[in-house]
Amino acid sequence: MRYHKIRRMDIANGEGIRVSIFMQGCAFHCKNCFNPETWDFDGGLEFTDDTIQEVLDLCDRSEVAGLSILGGEPMHPQNIEGTTKLAKAFKERFPNKNIWVWTGFLMDRDLKGKEVLNYLDVLVDGQFVEELHNPLLKWKGSSNQRVIDVKESLKKNKIILYVEDEVAV
Repeated sequence: MRYHKIRRMDIANGEGIRVSIFMQGCAFHCKNCFNPETWDFDGGLEFTDDTIQEVLDLCDRSEVAGLSILGGEPMHPQNIEGTTKLAKAFKERFPNKNIWVWTGFLMDRDLKGKEVLNYLDVLVDGQFVEELHNPLLKWKGSSNQRVIDVKESLKKNKIILYVEDEVAV
């Protein structure tokens, strides 16, 4: 498995200040993908236990709200094992921080029963569709995609959409 890059301070991919890792390799090749340089499974850098340790160490700052895992495609069969290992290690070390993941796969069809779901808080699922693109959407690029509250969805055995916490000003 490989990854493309790690962002130490990301405010665009999930709520709050985050550490983001972009996995390498995607078979979807969505038209006008925002990250086509991540498509090649042989590109990027080797994903190792040292990579996981680097990500965890970057997350070990009070200002970091959580971890975002994007791609490429973190849930592709070539990547899901590493994604699961990273998510599990993150939750063991930071049980009060959250994990957001973006995937073209559907939670209730393609990812049903996958171990990785046990560690996720928010999943943005569904492939990006250029014809449904709307720049006003939050956390997703096209209207077919869903922002899912994974914990509630697993509890209720149905898709529960994520609702942002309201912050008092």
